[in-house]
Amino acid sequence: MLFEDTYFTVKQAAEYTFADRGSKFIAFVYPITSESEIKPLINQLKTAHPKANHHCWGMRITPDRSVFKVNDDGEPSGTAGRPILNVMLSKNVTNTLIVVVRYFGGKLLGVPGLINAYKTAAEQGLAAAGIVEKVSSDVYSIDFDYLQMNDVMKILKDEGVNILEQHADNTCTIKIAVRKLKISQTINKLSSLYSVTTNYLYSI
Repeated sequence: MLFEDTYFTVKQAAEYTFADRGSKFIAFVYPITSESEIKPLINQLKTAHPKANHHCWGMRITPDRSVFKVNDDGEPSGTAGRPILNVMLSKNVTNTLIVVVRYFGGKLLGVPGLINAYKTAAEQGLAAAGIVEKVSSDVYSIDFDYLQMNDVMKILKDEGVNILEQHADNTCTIKIAVRKLKISQTINKLSSLYSVTTNYLYSI
């Protein structure tokens, strides 16, 4: 299988409410890039919905399907977080957090009913957020002498590199995002220029 450098994620944050036998399941969908974003978002929802019975969630980070977390938050094991995660896996969506806030309506739904409710809320929440394809890139800084500006810019243009920041003086620094499939080729070309140094910063 060829290496891919694109992935699917949500376009924007969204919410959707699903009701079943008096219980309300409100799905909140968020685009995220790191696990550190999860706790603050869930705390915000707990503050906004203090009387809700459960705040269940599932998340995926990176295109690796083994990188995920789920939380049933008091619901029977496997009836909330896992169905939410399964929706993301079935749609091949990552870098996404889905939290479903439940207000209990007085009637027990049973295990199949809970699984269906959390799954449906997550599916509709994803539909409301929209799905978009993005390119996986690595961000580098390039340092070089001003006299080499034309040579550097020609390589960046030829390789279709996205320039994020640019500072020009006697010594210049450019921050670039290079899609993963073109990293080796692009960085090798830049490094072949005299006095050009490249430094990996982070992935996006």
